[in-house]
Amino acid sequence: KHVFGILMLGMAIWMLSRVLPSEVTMGLFGILAVMSAVYLGATDTLNPDSSGWQRLGKGSGILVGFYGLALCLAAMAGTGSYSSPLRGLSGGVTNSADAGDAHEGLEFARVKSVAGLQDVVANAKASGKPVMLDFYADWCVSCKEMEAFTFTDERVQDLLSNAVLVQADVTKNDELDKELLKHFSLFGPPAIIFYDPNGQELPPARVVGFMSAKKFSSHIERFIGTSVASR
Repeated sequence: KHVFGILMLGMAIWMLSRVLPSEVTMGLFGILAVMSAVYLGATDTLNPDSSGWQRLGKGSGILVGFYGLALCLAAMAGTGSYSSPLRGLSGGVTNSADAGDAHEGLEFARVKSVAGLQDVVANAKASGKPVMLDFYADWCVSCKEMEAFTFTDERVQDLLSNAVLVQADVTKNDELDKELLKHFSLFGPPAIIFYDPNGQELPPARVVGFMSAKKFSSHIERFIGTSVASR
């Protein structure tokens, strides 16, 4: 019963993440992790007669509890991520590369509609450049992970140095956002769309979900690397 209760609360927080700021969502998940730690027995007292399961539960609870506290600290500081919540807390740094600042080293132009995107692609075609479209939202955890660990990678930045980078911020999920998502048959972020230098979309190059810097670099090289590297 406790397990299903925690899962239901986690699902509720995930649903709220679509309308709440990412820091608030992270804090709520941190609180839930601390509560889960208590249920696992992190605060229980062991004795020589305690079973192996009790000891395992307490140890697991302590680990979960520490992770929950780390999420709460990261949420209050407005930095970090779910995979490394304390990243960027050292020295109070919140706006540096160490804190995984959004799009560090990459400059994204914003697009808000299908027509706006088509204009960008047409201009890129005239210049013989590929296009990368990034779908982003403030409540999207994987989007934050891409910002912190993939878009900050030097190799990724080098491979995209000649590409036109545009971003569709669908945080508000208004009619134009929905129209743009529907145009690509997407339910929501994270998603990355690539166009070749001829202005043609590359469906096999689509990225949905988080992708590490190493894999993303190989992905770029496979689909647009030649055109980028040769310029």
